[in-house]
Amino acid sequence: MGLLDGKRLLVTGVITDASLAFHAAKIAQEQGAQVLLTGYGRMRLVERIAQRLPAPAPVVELDVSDQAQLDSLVERISPHLGDTPGLDGVLHSIAFAPPSCLGEGAFMNAPWEDVATAIHVGAYSFKSLSAALLPLLGPGSSIVGMDFDNRQAWPAYDWMGVSKSTLESVTRYLARDLGPRQIRVNLVAAGPVKTMAARSIPGFAAFEDAWDGRAPLGWDVTDPVPVAKTVCAVLSDWLPVTTGSMVMADGGFHAIGV
Repeated sequence: MGLLDGKRLLVTGVITDASLAFHAAKIAQEQGAQVLLTGYGRMRLVERIAQRLPAPAPVVELDVSDQAQLDSLVERISPHLGDTPGLDGVLHSIAFAPPSCLGEGAFMNAPWEDVATAIHVGAYSFKSLSAALLPLLGPGSSIVGMDFDNRQAWPAYDWMGVSKSTLESVTRYLARDLGPRQIRVNLVAAGPVKTMAARSIPGFAAFEDAWDGRAPLGWDVTDPVPVAKTVCAVLSDWLPVTTGSMVMADGGFHAIGV
């Protein structure tokens, strides 16, 4: 019996088979879940990647900054969910910041238009996606977002970091508003993993160098599986009274001072 037997999950943010979302989808399937993916932009690539899962998954296009696509999302995914459409869990693994928002000098110089894009895609969309899917979510459902702990300032992360702080606040308010429906809302705050998104961060090597020496459990930036397993645990029924939380999947780095 798998941890996610019988669960129907929507997983966003798969770009390549190195994506954290891909590994979360893979482990979820291995644990008994039915998985549906969303993709944006390079749909043929996402569709090819979906074929590499243990069970090839359907892919639906979704630009989380396009309200029309959000408004039609339930209608577009319902045919893939069987005779009684519904979802048991959602993984939001989406973030984007224009180049002006990252790197040396970015915080002081990035224009509002670019900052607004980063916050819209990385934080506001967590609320937008949750609201769009509410007709399919019921008691016991779990909404999970991918986070990078931003309770402190990081080198080069700049406005993406501010976006993550906003995401953390959005999570708490979503947990407040969806709790009466018995829907849980949490974040998994991952340590640095070599994904396509990570490669877009100037100075990512500084994170790699610091993490393994400080995390009590050690850290392998090439291994996405521990983070993906944590995501699946939070999507499961085994954290029934956990909501509004950041679940750390960082080897304990957050707990140790310099």
